[in-house]
Amino acid sequence: MLNRQPLTAYRTPLPGVDYSELQGKLIVIEGPDSVGRSTQVAQLKAWLENLGHAVLDTGMARSALAGKGIKQAKEGNTLGPLTMTLYYTTDFADRLENEIIPALRAGFVVLTDRYIFSIMARALARGEDRAWIERTLGFGLVPHKTLYMRAEVKDLISRVVVGKGMFDYWESGLDMHFGDDMFDSFVNYQRRLIRVFDGLARSYEFETIDASRPTEQVFEAMRASIDGLFAPTRRSPARGKSAAAPAHR
Repeated sequence: MLNRQPLTAYRTPLPGVDYSELQGKLIVIEGPDSVGRSTQVAQLKAWLENLGHAVLDTGMARSALAGKGIKQAKEGNTLGPLTMTLYYTTDFADRLENEIIPALRAGFVVLTDRYIFSIMARALARGEDRAWIERTLGFGLVPHKTLYMRAEVKDLISRVVVGKGMFDYWESGLDMHFGDDMFDSFVNYQRRLIRVFDGLARSYEFETIDASRPTEQVFEAMRASIDGLFAPTRRSPARGKSAAAPAHR
């Protein structure tokens, strides 16, 4: 899995895609539930646009093909682990083909809230086979950067209580009965997810961000990391030439 070039497939190249045409940047924000990804994505998008970059932000369950169906299926609390994995994989495949690749071809920065790694983590936390899920999602593009927002379960609990006021059925892993009640199931499931993410971080070379810190400090750390992808385009030109505007990459 290591040492793959950005914007090539991890395993299985997509048919009909000329990877040399993909001139944009793919940045992935990952982490467990309620860690604060959405807040950071919104701030990063505004910052990147202020620098002059065209930005597409996307995330799980937003595809035209499967997004609505996923939400409806989850309302009934009847999805099995395998069906859930395949549903989210379909959602990702549709967004990859119809949103992410076209945006990268046009030179956009694609900022995605969760990626194939969340699908993997949820599947592995529910006991599915790692070799199978990696093969299934092997058509995913290698990102330029994956930022893993890591926090302990105690931090997630406080954010759920303050932000949502209640625990979610699926984020608590109640479909797998990880605990006697929603709180215990949330704690046990999120601990499993964090262990899985820690393993994926090593295999897929995530950059780990301490998300237990205040939001502003997390943003500064993420901004500094992402800025390195664009810094060469903003270096001062040779003496005697005027500075150019940041290039769209």
